[in-house]
Order: sequence, then C-alpha cells, then structure tokens
Amino acid sequence: MNLISIRIITEDVKLLVNFYERLTKMPVLQHTDDFAEIKTKSATLAIGSTRTLQFFGGGEVAKAAQNRTAIIEFMVEDVDSEYQRLADFLQPYIVQMPTIMPWGNKSLLLRDPDGNLVNFFTPVFTEAIKKFKN
Repeated sequence: MNLISIRIITEDVKLLVNFYERLTKMPVLQHTDDFAEIKTKSATLAIGSTRTLQFFGGGEVAKAAQNRTAIIEFMVEDVDSEYQRLADFLQPYIVQMPTIMPWGNKSLLLRDPDGNLVNFFTPVFTEAIKKFKN
C-alpha cells in the first residue's frame, strides 16, 4: 500500500490554489475549476471544491473548512529560510514560529485560509535526519 494523496475540500478552490502555490513555490495543476493538484515526489496535495462531493455520495460526506485533526506536512531544506521568504505573507496564518520539536525536527506551523494546519519542517537532530535519508 502507498499513500498517494491528501485532498482538501473547500468552498474556494482558487483561494487555496493561490495560497499553496505561493507557499510551496510549486506549480498547481488546475484540472477544472473544481479540482487542482500539487504533485511532490512522494505524494500529491489535491484541492477539490464542495461541488465534487456529489461524486462521493453528496454534500454530507465532507465539510469544508472544518478540519481540526490532520496536519499537512512538507519537509523543506531549511525551515528558517522558508520562514524568511514567506514571513510577510504568513503573518495572519502563523500558529507557531520555527521551533525545534522533541523528536528532532525544526517546525513552522501555520493554518491555510480554510483553517487546515500546515507544517513546514526540517530534520535537525541526527536521528531525525537519518529517518528521512533514502
């Protein structure tokens, strides 16, 4: 089994596409007005409008802007440089400034415009670095 993607359901695809494009500096593949994807080497972050829920059984299957349990995580080369690059843009979204976590990652935690938690992290302790070496 292989985790391929995480999909965010939103009322405003364009807003999230613009946010994640700026955040990640990666191209967003906008397939339709209702569906877009950011493809990384290990997984895809998909963004779907609430209108796509009709294909999964209707609007009650998922609710936009109500996630309070999952964190979307991006491993970055240097979390401090990413923070510096995005500092002005991120001000309304920051939850936690770059902080070293007990498990060995330096982490910048923020919320996207829909309130989903997003973590940019860089392994900094030896064990954390080893964990992500391929």
